[in-house]
Amino acid sequence: MRSIKTKFVAILVLLLALSGIVLGNAPVAFVDLDDFKSTPPPAACTEIQVPEGNRVSFHVFAIGVQIYKWNGVTWDFVGPMATLFSDAGYTDEVGIHYAGPTWQSTSGGKVVASRVAGCSPDPTAIPWLLLRSVSNSGAGIFRSVTYIQRVNTTGGLSPATPGSAIGDIMQVPYTAEYYFYRAEA
Repeated sequence: MRSIKTKFVAILVLLLALSGIVLGNAPVAFVDLDDFKSTPPPAACTEIQVPEGNRVSFHVFAIGVQIYKWNGVTWDFVGPMATLFSDAGYTDEVGIHYAGPTWQSTSGGKVVASRVAGCSPDPTAIPWLLLRSVSNSGAGIFRSVTYIQRVNTTGGLSPATPGSAIGDIMQVPYTAEYYFYRAEA
C-alpha cells in the first residue's frame, strides 16, 4: 500500500513539475475587480471569516501535495507544493503555492501570509484557514491582497504510519480552494 501511495505521489509531483515547465510562461488572465462576480466561501467556520472592509478579488483551485518530514517520533510539516488554477477543471494555470506560505502568479507577483485562525469541518482533510498578508511584491493578481482563505480542502493530512528512518519525506496529495481579498476602496 505504501509503495502504491509513493508511486502516486511521485507521478503527481512529476506532473506538477512538467506543467510548470510547459505552462510556466503562460500569460495570466487579469480580472477587472469591478466585474469580478465570485462570492466568498460558505460560513461553515465562523473563525475564518475575513474582517469587514475586505472583498474577494480572486479565487483559485489548488492541486498539489503537503510535504512532511519524519523526525523519529512524528511527522513535521515542511510546506505545501501546489499548482493554482482559475478553474475547477484544473486547465487554466495561474500560479503556484509553496512554503512561506507563498502564492506566486505566473506573471511573478506574489503574496506571503501568516495564519490567523483555522477550523476543521472535515476530519479527513487539512484545516480550513484564514491567513493575513505579511508581504506583497510584483504586479498582478496578488498585489494588494490583505487576507486569504483556504477552504474546501481534501486530503493533505500527515501520514498515519511512522516513517522508516529519520528524515523520511512524505508528500501527501491535497486539493483546496483559495479566496484572496483586498481592502474595499
